[in-house]
Order: sequence, then structure tokens, then C-alpha cells
Amino acid sequence: MPMTKTMEEILHMRAAGKILAACHLELRKRIRPGVSTWEIDQWVETFLEQHGATPEQKGYLGYPYATCASINSEVCHGFPRQTPLREGDIVTIDMVVNYNGWLADSAWSYPVGTISQSAQTLLTVTKEALYRGIAQAQVGNRIGDISHAIQTYAESQGCGVVRPFIGHGIGRRIHEEPEVPHYGPPNQGPLLKEGMVITIEPMLTLGSHLVTIEADGWTAKTVDGSLSAQYEHTVAITKDGPLILTDQDEPGAF
Repeated sequence: MPMTKTMEEILHMRAAGKILAACHLELRKRIRPGVSTWEIDQWVETFLEQHGATPEQKGYLGYPYATCASINSEVCHGFPRQTPLREGDIVTIDMVVNYNGWLADSAWSYPVGTISQSAQTLLTVTKEALYRGIAQAQVGNRIGDISHAIQTYAESQGCGVVRPFIGHGIGRRIHEEPEVPHYGPPNQGPLLKEGMVITIEPMLTLGSHLVTIEADGWTAKTVDGSLSAQYEHTVAITKDGPLILTDQDEPGAF
């Protein structure tokens, strides 16, 4: 059954979200050709430690890193590596921050140097799909309204919508109910109620929506080698509309 939070608990999660957002804002300056995702991962862990937070996914189900770092055709859960990023790559950095026992989760896709027009279009469409989903995160709507808004927009732009990896409730644990797919019909699924906190995290591709899992048991890649991107926010459902707890544009966010 979907869990709800008090406003006090939501504010605790917002504090975690502000640290996470500040981390992503710093990453904008650091991701460039020649930097490795291994270096990024080490920097993120240090940044969180300096701000009294920890990377929640490190050790989760045996995952060994502070971040997931997925490059080009990697959809999600990519392992950080020492190979330098190259001009024209796109990379998604996904992390879950634990601050005083409360969690926030956000992924962001970054261009590495100058990227192709098709790659830039993918980033633009994926981010827009996220915000179209967030716009449906209203008291009285259903999860399916979020899902449908994302799928219809993404497919209208010629992008594939990855199915196996979905959003979820979050609080003191990474994964809580409800599940939040990024595809499907409207007016279906759990009713959105005040106090629910969910992640919305569409993963889109320039080709097939099908994925395969690499030998490491974690890294998901597109089956056709097409580029993939992801944007994710942690969102609270409030009587005044969706509250983005990981908002990077909030004045004085950190």
C-alpha cells in the first residue's frame, strides 16, 4: 500500500534533495572530455560526506559504487569506470542521497563537450517528458496519468520508452510503493494522495525500447545500440501541486 508522509517528513526529504541538487549543479562544471566516471564517482562520495550525507545505493543489493554512471547506449545502472569520457558522449549520473535517514533520488543526463544534434534532441525530449509527467502528479490523479503523459509525448517525438525500469515510492527506503511506470493508459493505477512521495524517472532511447543486461548483472543497454538518456526527480504530492524535492532551479537550494 502506498505510504504517505507528513509535511515535516517531506521537509526532511527536501533537505536530502537540496544536497543532491547541489551535487548535480557541481557536476555540470566537472563533466567534460578526459574525465572518467570513476573520478566522478569518487568526487560525489566525497561531496556527500562533506555535507553530512551518504550514498544510499552503495551496498544496496551488493551495488558497489556511490553513483550509477551510464554512457551512450547504457540505459541505467552503469558501473563507474576509469576510461575517460570522450567528446560527443552523453552520460547519466544517478544517485540516492541519505541525509539523517531520509532519502532523495535524482538522475541527470549530461553532454560531454559538443554532442550531435540527435543526441541533444534526445536530452531535450527526455527532460521535457519528465516535466510533463511531473505536471500530472496531482492529488486525485492516478499513477497512469503520469505514465500516459510521458509515453504519449516521448513517442510523438520518435523516442522509445524503456519498460523494465520504473519510478517508485521513496522515503526511508529506496523502493516503496507505488510503482511508477513511464508508459501505459491514463486513469489507471493507484490514486495519488497528499503526502505521497515518488520518483519519476523516464528513460528514453533513439531506437528500440528493449534492453539487455550486461555480464556484470547491473548495466542495462539498448538492444540496438541506440543512445539512451534519463532525467529523474523526487516529487511530493501536495494539495498545492507537485513539489520537486530535488529541484536544481530552486533559489537558495543549498
